[in-house]
Order: sequence, then C-alpha cells, then structure tokens
Amino acid sequence: MLEQLLIFTRGGLILWTCKEFGNALRGSPIDTLIRSCLLEERSGVASYNYDAPGASYTLKWAFHNELGLVFVAVYQRIFHLLYVDDLLSMVKQEFSQIYDPKRTSYYDFDDVFQQLKKEAESRAEEMKKSKQVGKPANDNTLGKKQGQVQNGSIGGGNKKKNGDESGSDDGDGDKIKGRQLENGNSKKKHVGKREVPAKINATGKENGTSNTGAFDVNKLQKLRSKGGKKPDTVVSKSSKMEPAKMEPAKKITKKNRVWDDSPPKPKLDFTDPGSENGEEITSVVATDQGESMMDKEENFSSDTETEEEDTGKDNKANMGKKGWFSSMFQGIAGKANLEKSDLEPALKALKDRLMTKNVAEEIAEKLCESVAASLEGKKLASFTRISSTVQVAMEEALVRILTPRRSIDILRDVHAAKERGKPYVVVFVGVNGVGKSTNLAKVAYWLQQHKINVMMAACDTFRSGAVEQLRTHARRLQIPIFEKGYEKDPAIVAKEAIQEAHRNGSDVVLVDTAGRMQDNEPLMRALSKLIYVNSPDLILFVGEALVGNDAVDQLSKFNQKLGELSPSPNPRLIDGILLTKFDTIDDKVGAALSMVYVSGAPVMFVGCGQSYTDLKKLNVKSIVKTLLK
Repeated sequence: MLEQLLIFTRGGLILWTCKEFGNALRGSPIDTLIRSCLLEERSGVASYNYDAPGASYTLKWAFHNELGLVFVAVYQRIFHLLYVDDLLSMVKQEFSQIYDPKRTSYYDFDDVFQQLKKEAESRAEEMKKSKQVGKPANDNTLGKKQGQVQNGSIGGGNKKKNGDESGSDDGDGDKIKGRQLENGNSKKKHVGKREVPAKINATGKENGTSNTGAFDVNKLQKLRSKGGKKPDTVVSKSSKMEPAKMEPAKKITKKNRVWDDSPPKPKLDFTDPGSENGEEITSVVATDQGESMMDKEENFSSDTETEEEDTGKDNKANMGKKGWFSSMFQGIAGKANLEKSDLEPALKALKDRLMTKNVAEEIAEKLCESVAASLEGKKLASFTRISSTVQVAMEEALVRILTPRRSIDILRDVHAAKERGKPYVVVFVGVNGVGKSTNLAKVAYWLQQHKINVMMAACDTFRSGAVEQLRTHARRLQIPIFEKGYEKDPAIVAKEAIQEAHRNGSDVVLVDTAGRMQDNEPLMRALSKLIYVNSPDLILFVGEALVGNDAVDQLSKFNQKLGELSPSPNPRLIDGILLTKFDTIDDKVGAALSMVYVSGAPVMFVGCGQSYTDLKKLNVKSIVKTLLK
C-alpha cells in the first residue's frame, strides 16, 4: 500500500502531498532520505530503505532537473509495489505541465493523481496476469516437446530417412545392429547400412575420416622424429659456451657514505630517560617539535591560478585541434535538453579519471550515476559544452560529499566536557599496521599545544610491543600513560583509565586499541564491547591513504560489525576518519573520497609525515581539484 507521495522543490518547499493517505509516517523517512541519500550524492541508486520502530519503508524518487522538482513515493516494504516507478514518471509528466514557480499550492492536482494511480495499478495488474498466463503455457509446450523426444516421435523414430538411421524399420537385423551399437558405444552414434564404423585409436577415442578437432598421434610421432635432437643440440651448445663465460666473481664491498663529519643532533637520539643525559634530551625533543600543522592555514591560491592557466591553455589548444566550427556547434547544441546518452561519454571519462586517482570503482560508478540523475532533462545554456557541465556538476557533488555535515571542532567539545566534569574520550580503531599509535601521539601533541591535559590509555593488550611503543611516545611528550600490561580485557583497561583520568584531572583520554582485520569476529566483538562499556565521545577510524577498493570493504565491515555485535539497540558507529601516510600518495587521493562516501563520516585529521607536528586538516577544495585535474 502506498503510504505517501510528496512533491517539493530542491529548496525544500513542499508543493503538494496526497491527502488520501491519512496514516502519519512513523519516524522521518523523507528527512532521512534527503540527509543521507540526496545530499550525499547517492541519488543514482534505485531506492532507499528506512527502518523505524514498528515500520519499514521503501522510498523511491524522481527528479525534474529543469524545474528543480523532486517526487518521492513512500510505501511499506513488505508490499513490493510494482507500479510505483510508472506512477512517479506519470506524476512527473503531468505536474510539470501545470507547475508555476509563483504558486505554492496545487489542490487541483488531487483528481489528476487519482486517475494516474488507477492507470498505473491497472497496468501493473495486466503485466502480472500476462506473466502468470505466459509461464504455464511455455512450460507445458516444453514438457510436451521433451516427452516427444523421449518417446521417439520427433527426429523420425518411426519414419525412414534414406535407410541411414539404425532405429528405422528397414529390417530386424538393422534394428538389432543399432541397439548393439547403442549399448556398446558410450557416445551412442548410430551406424547405418552405408556408413563405415568409426576407428578407435589407442587412447580409446574415436577417430573419423577427418582429423579436425582430434588428437593425431601419427603427426606427433613425426614431429618428434624430425625435431627430437634440437633440444639436445641447443643444450650442448650452451654447455660448450658456459666455461668461456664463467669467471670468478669479485666480491665488491660498499663503503658507508658519510654526509657530514659533525656529530648527530641531540633530538635524533631517542635514548631512555634513565640513561645518561636522557632527561635533557627528552626536554629538547618536547620543545623543538614546533607548531602542529593543524593550526596552520594552507594557501592553495598559487596552485589554483597555475592550474587555471594550464586549463585555459589546454582548452585553446583543444579548440585549435577540433576546429572553431565544431566547438561552436557544441555550444549551440547545448540548448537542447540533456539525455542520458548525451552524458555517457563525459561520465565515462570522469569515471576513468577518478579511478586513476585511487577512487574505488564502485564509488566512482555510483557518483557518475548520481551526477547523471541530477543532469538528465536539464537544459543547457548557449555555447556550453556537455563535458564542462558534467565537470562542474561532479565538482559540486565532491565538495558536498567531503564537506562535514556537522561541526567537528574537537577543542570546543573538549572544553564542553570539561565543564561537565568529565574527561573527553577518543578511541582509535583500524586495521593492522596503519599507524594508530603514532597518529594518536600526533593528536596528543596537538592537544597539548592548546593547554589541554592529555592521558594515554594502552588498551592494545594483544600485539607484542604495543604497550612499550605507546610508553615511548608518552615519555617523549611527557604525558601520563595508563597501562595494565598484556592479555587483559581492553574494555576494563579503558574503563579504569577513564576513572584514573577523572581522579587526576586529565581533560582528554586517548585510547589506543589493537589493530584488527574487519573479518576477525573475536577481535571485533572485543572492540564492540569496549565501545559499549565506555561510551566514548569520539570514535576515530585510522586508515591508510594508500588503499583503493579495500577502503570500502574496511569501513563498511567495521560499521557493520560494530552494529551487529553491540548489545545496545542504538549501537555507536564510526564518527570520524584519520587518514595516514598522506605524504606518500602524490595525487592518488581517492581513498579519502571512498572512505567518506561509504561511512558518511568526515576526515578529521590527515597524517603527512613522521614527526609529531605532521598532522593537518583536510583541504576539501585541494582534494577536489586534485581528483578532477
């Protein structure tokens, strides 16, 4: 049963809704659709499922891009209504004829909608009946044919075919001969009066008169007899040449290169504080790191201007190659409404470009489908090329995806938690070897620069050396650390660390967890328990900027497992992303887009080096320009 049909503008103004449906929708499916699907450029998908307490809805939609209208239909998921797509297209066509931007209400559309709904339902019923009637007829016909073949009625079992078939009525002797061949020959080949029986070679296979498709043993033996001595000859020649070539290899020892005779600087010496001059070195390291890159504003104006100049030169060169008339014709032809076939070449080129920048193939395809849905039916201005229109639409879509939907000001949230008298808890999760502990120390250093008391919690009780690694970072940054050793429950360790932070007045607790693959259920269950027991303020997924398609699997499986294994009815999922090794990828920045698209969580930190200051914010405009250049 159709629950709701709504027509509104892209600006959010509701123009018409069906009054027939008196039942109010449970939850907010349309708001969720706009927030989680349409605004995140997922409009290329066919439908959207919304689950609410006591109800499960399926939402389908259609766009009128020229008028800027959105048509949304909502129905119960269990009904599987077949006429919704047809109804949406008819409503879109009829409503676009009476639409006036100055009008805000369309009461006269109620009768038109009722008529359209009846037509769509009747079409769906006719299609359903035709399918039901067509299937048994085809099945019966097929069954009859099979039965006839088995009984011998088809193929001339009771007819004569020039006397060549062994199953014919030419005589009892021929019948017996044919039956014997059928029982003895595995391939059931019938031999008539004038046919010569097939020869059987040594391998037990039949050889007919022609060797097409068969294995000719005689031919192979001839080849062996002719060229059998060739390999030996080649080997003997090479063996004769070997003594002449063999020379005693001289052992070359490479000397270590010395770049400078001066002694190493103190801040590169990472000795323990207990050793000689250890405390002095630690203090030098803590003071000589400098300002974190998180607090520096990056300026990309020069790069942008250079890119625009290069783009202008390329466009002029392309116009010279294609010719003035062809480029002018493309611009004049831009007045027509766009169809999907017009957009496909430009979208395919964009998809290939995104994939070369390390965007997952699945994500690139969905993005192109979404852009196509937003441009289909739109009228282009004069002297506008389709490729440039698609480029602009894709750029706007990428900016919307990468821009955070909510505020991610951690410093403000830390001070708010401090006023409530509770420490702000951040949990770092991710797969093995992505750099969780190192980037946790970078975040600690950045918070420390803002006069925030930080404490580390060593909850990686699984990997050998994890506690010692975090202890080294804490010692160099002069930050307290809470540890309980190995083979302990990480959820209990984190809980005790938060209690200790509350007692000693720490503002932030940074919880380090063990690296785990997304398919490792025991470790994922332990992580889900840690989050459920401690209710952290922020869950950061630490991922590599080097991954491509695997980023989709990692994040989606992490969120899926955290939701499935949590005992809470409202499980906590990933809140933000910390992207590591960003300095190693050059222009292959697609992992950031893939991760944000899959999870909906923003990239909050970017690791771009090996020192504590190498942590910065994600520059959305720079990433988008890199993806599309």
